[in-house]
Formats: sequence, structure tokens, C-alpha cells
Amino acid sequence: MRAAPTILHLDMDAFYASVEQASKPSLRGKAVIVGGLGPRGVVATASYEARRFGVHSAMPMGQARRLCPNGACLIPRFSLYRQVSDVVMALLRDLSPLVEPLSLDEAFVDLEAGGVAFDSRSAREAGERLRADIRAATGLSGSVGLAGSKMLAKVASEEAKPAGLLLIEPGTERELLAPMPVRTLPGVGPATGEHLRRAGITTVGELAEAGEDELVRMVGRAAGAGLYRMALGLDDRPVVAERDAKSVSVEDTFDVDLHDRVRIRGEVQRLADRCVQRLRGSGHSGRTIVLKVRRYDFSTLTRSETLRGPTDDPAVVREAAARLLEGVDTTGGVRLLGVGVSGLADYTQEDLFAQSLAAEPDGAEGADGADGLQGADGHDGAGRKAGAGGEAVAADGARTAVGGAQEATEPPGEPEPTPERRWAAGSDVRHAVYGPGWVQGSGVGRVTVRFEQPGSEPGRVRTFRVDDPELEPSDPLPLVGEQA
Repeated sequence: MRAAPTILHLDMDAFYASVEQASKPSLRGKAVIVGGLGPRGVVATASYEARRFGVHSAMPMGQARRLCPNGACLIPRFSLYRQVSDVVMALLRDLSPLVEPLSLDEAFVDLEAGGVAFDSRSAREAGERLRADIRAATGLSGSVGLAGSKMLAKVASEEAKPAGLLLIEPGTERELLAPMPVRTLPGVGPATGEHLRRAGITTVGELAEAGEDELVRMVGRAAGAGLYRMALGLDDRPVVAERDAKSVSVEDTFDVDLHDRVRIRGEVQRLADRCVQRLRGSGHSGRTIVLKVRRYDFSTLTRSETLRGPTDDPAVVREAAARLLEGVDTTGGVRLLGVGVSGLADYTQEDLFAQSLAAEPDGAEGADGADGLQGADGHDGAGRKAGAGGEAVAADGARTAVGGAQEATEPPGEPEPTPERRWAAGSDVRHAVYGPGWVQGSGVGRVTVRFEQPGSEPGRVRTFRVDDPELEPSDPLPLVGEQA
């Protein structure tokens, strides 16, 4: 514990939803729900307007739609969220070299290490200045907590929401924490909270009064001792600068269980390519390829293969993932697939042929009943029907069509049919005549687009055929600055 509140915790307010509201002027002040749009999608973030209806993160999207039928349900746009996060994290690093990101929208900062705060007054000034700088750079609001420890700073930022700042003066910790629910403390989840409730402990003050010995008896030595220290407001953990990533992965949950083995192989190949794109984007290579398969009964299998050296070659990753899939029984259907790479390095192994002859795969089996977003990078697996494009690389290097007829069986000269383009709600588009906009919805061969951009007035809505040649997907526009 520090004698001055020089540890800052920043938590951006309803981050994904706030970014969507800032980039889509017609949604400002409206209920916005970001997440997977299919039957198995879940809520990633809900705006404060949607939260008034009971919508919250990790809720099934179907339930969120029932609670908030007039809310705007949008796919996540992670590329834009990362751009905004980079701007925010750069502002934090201007304050101190010790910045510990927890996610795209949350981080701890050691203000003392940056020489910008040594007491309550200077800490508060730094916090207010940060909030103003974030607003100017992104147009978004963030909540700031300041305290003498990481735990208390996080508690303070939660209490400051939305768009506020709370500073906990050293010496007032126990008084502040006492009336708060036990779930306020980090690591106290539903199961522990219910166990404590049955013992008559519902507040942090009651937790402190119970004493360390009683808590150890109830929940075990490690957990009990930790709970008691947190109830007293004691936390000596330092702010640790950003750590290197340990793994890179992507996954998709499908609206309908996949049964076609060819389709499953094609999805694994596509996921492998996306994983390599993310791997290269992070400047890494990796030695261990991991395949994740969640079956129709929610049982989850993972299989891994360790190569002789790190690689970022998509062909090597595809081949390894395909080998791993051969050892998985997909009878009955598959609801989720994922491909990951771990054992990361910042160099690659030159002998790629040696990598493809790596050791035999090993595996582990478990159960997991939770569904994530439809695609870890925001892509919706529902849009990929049987027969969609894709290709697998066979062991001999020959390319084979996936999910459709083999090329050799097609009539000579007959072109392949063009698949119908799909437009997910919330995705960015550009029209040759009307300029940038975003998809409000699509169906029965039509797509509805609202033409507006960050900083503009709410725009007009127009409807087009889904195959309109003048309408194309586009990259997100920046939230602040001159628009294209």
C-alpha cells in the first residue's frame, strides 16, 4: 500500500458500444448492443441506454433482443476498437513508463514512476487531464480511479462510472469498502459470493469482521488469506509493464452445427489463415499449433502439435491443423472451431519442410459449456454457408476446392456462380454515389444502409440490392479528424 493515491486505473465506458455511437451519429443516446448476431451469439458490450433494460455483457443475444427490442444490435468491429485503444494506451504511456493493460479498454498506470504525481492533488490533476485528453483524441469518455493500490484503484473506477473520477485517500479504505457487496472484491465470483452469503457474509465489512481464521476455514488457506487482506484494503501488487503475448488464436461459433466433414475441414483451413494473419500482425511466429473443437453436446476437445521450430507460414499451420482434425471425431456435429498458435517467438524457423514433419500430435480433452462471440475477431460464422469459397492444401501441395464441386467436374467454359454477398448489421460500406455508410440490416435480397460518418449529422437511409455493384465493404473511418 502506498501513502499517496498514485496508482491510476482507467476503464473506458461501455467501450465497444461507445465507439459505435461515436462513429454512427444516428445511434447517439440510443440503446446499442454489440455482439454475435446469430442464434448462438452473446453480448460483448451494451450501451448504458441498453443496460437500463437489463442487457449486460455475456448475455445471449436472443435474450438481449427480447429485453431491448428497439436496440441496435451490431457486429463487433475489432479493427476499429484496436485503433481507438492504441490512441488511449499511447496517452497512458505519456503519463508513465509503467502501464499495465488488462484489455483494449482497461489499464493500470503508475503515476509516481512517471513523475507526474506524488500526492493526492497532483494525482487528481493527472487523472482529470487524462480524461480530457481521451475525450479530445477519441470523443469518448473513460472513468478513472486513483488509490494507493491496484485493487482499490479498480474499485474506485467502477464506483466513478460513467465518465467520472474517484480518488480514495489513504487511510479511508476500510470505511469506503465496508458497505460494499463482497462481489466488489476481485476474484469473488458467483460461487464464492453465494458460499459467503449462506454463511451470513454479504458485505466487505462483514468479511473483515469474520477474521482470517474463519475465512480460511470456509474457503481454504490461500483464498481465505487473500480475501481477508482485500477486505482490509491491503494490496501490494506492483504495476507491471505490458507483457508479451503467450498465444494467438481465432475461433468461430456457428449458427447451425456443422456435420459435413468437407465443410469442417474448409473452416479449419480458413481459421488457420486468419490465425497466421493475426500472428504476423503481432510480429511473432510460433511452435505449437492448437485445434479447438466444441461439439454438439458442448464437450470441448483440444489437440496440439509442436513443430521443430517457430513458423508464421500459413501452409505449415494449415497442414498441422488439418492433421490435428483427422484425430477428432466430429460425428454428431460441431458448434465451434478454433485454431491457435502458442510458444511464440520473434523469429521464424527457415527449414519449413522439417516443421511439417514434426512430432506426432498430442491432445487433451475437457468440457466447456460457454459460448463466446461469433468469431474472436468479430467475423460472423453464420455468413459462411456450405459451398462458400475456400481451399485446403493437401499434403502433396495440390490445391483442392472446399465446400463445392471439384474443378475437374465442371462443364468446360461454364463460370462458377457468384455467391450472394452478405451484409452484417453495423459493418462499414461505401457507395460510389453516396459515399461512406453502415449497414442497418439486410434480407430478401436487399440491404439497408445509413449514410453518415463520425462528426456528421444523422444521415439518410437508402436500400439497395445485395449485389449492387456500386456498394462495397470498406474500412472504418477514424472517430476524430478529417473524414474520407
